[in-house]
Amino acid sequence: MVRKAGRGAVLAGREPLSAGDVSHVAAGAAPVPANSPDAEPSGADLPGAAPVRHSGLRSTPRRYNIMVLTAVVVGVIDHLTKWLVVNHVTLDTQVPAGSPVTIHYIQNSGAAFGLFPQFTFLYLVVAAIVAGYILLYGPRMGGGLLRLLALGGILGGSISNGIDRLISGSVVDFIDFHFWLFQIFNVADMAIVGGMLVVVYQLGFRHDSVTSG
Repeated sequence: MVRKAGRGAVLAGREPLSAGDVSHVAAGAAPVPANSPDAEPSGADLPGAAPVRHSGLRSTPRRYNIMVLTAVVVGVIDHLTKWLVVNHVTLDTQVPAGSPVTIHYIQNSGAAFGLFPQFTFLYLVVAAIVAGYILLYGPRMGGGLLRLLALGGILGGSISNGIDRLISGSVVDFIDFHFWLFQIFNVADMAIVGGMLVVVYQLGFRHDSVTSG
């Protein structure tokens, strides 16, 4: 049975009343609970009704904001570290010398990890295509927070390195793992490669393992 205070609030227009409650109030009967088998369908359950928008990561604007904010953070960190290296480390020198991991300042006109330096213009085109695609379709690709962070890392790294190539024709690389096979790289490279690994795993390998199991 509808409480008197609740019924008064409904009649006063201060509280909405569902369709099921209206019929029961009109008949003077108690409303059926929503989880009861006899409950009448609400507006959200009716055929053709608009889907209810949920908050959190299901909201496209919120997903877009998380992705773009991640890209901004990656770009800021990347350019800040590059600025520190350029202003405090001499070109083609390593700090500390002889360490397994050093800050090794070089100017790289190639792709991530210094690969294929002869295709500088092609890298700009690819970076623009990747950034445009992620901005348009990234929030709609599904997945959770990890995928949004990965897409934001790819977006931020691509734009950050792309700006450097567009302005100076090269990027500043400085992270050197001497025990690793790859060449010298920077924060943007890490964000791009790490983000791609996450996205490929979630869209490809993990999907295959789920379907095969």
